[in-house]
Amino acid sequence: MVPNPLPRLARRVAQQRWVMRCAPVVLPLERLIRRATGGRMGVLDVAGLPSIEVTVAGHKTGIPRTTSLLFVPLGEDFLILGSNWGSPDHPVWSVNLRAAGTATVRRKGEQFRVAVREITGVDRKRAWDLAVEFWPGYEMEYELSGGRLFRIFELRRLPHSTAE
Repeated sequence: MVPNPLPRLARRVAQQRWVMRCAPVVLPLERLIRRATGGRMGVLDVAGLPSIEVTVAGHKTGIPRTTSLLFVPLGEDFLILGSNWGSPDHPVWSVNLRAAGTATVRRKGEQFRVAVREITGVDRKRAWDLAVEFWPGYEMEYELSGGRLFRIFELRRLPHSTAE
């Protein structure tokens, strides 16, 4: 079997500053692909990269909000970063996730509950290094953000959980 060249290409392309300006085009395309595939795939999946949809209640409204995100694999669990395309502001989903103890994840059509843990302190440097090794574009996004420390979360699958 020939390995998929798209993930390596995507990692190279994502280190270009102009890519961060593509969010207004990528986000509607993401919604369109998700809708067309019944939520099983998004833009990142097409590029051969791992993505999940995270649904968490708004911290003020309680209304569930869903966001598609790149993730760093941690075995059966996930590491996600609030890079917000290199914006100086934290993404809204990270505020909501920070306030929640659990969330719902959808990955390749499977939906399940996860425990949410924000990674801080001594564990943060290890998580950051792991994330940058997996997705080098995070370093460029960090520079574009003006040096904002991205919120880093570990999403750990809850036992025997399926979300409806």
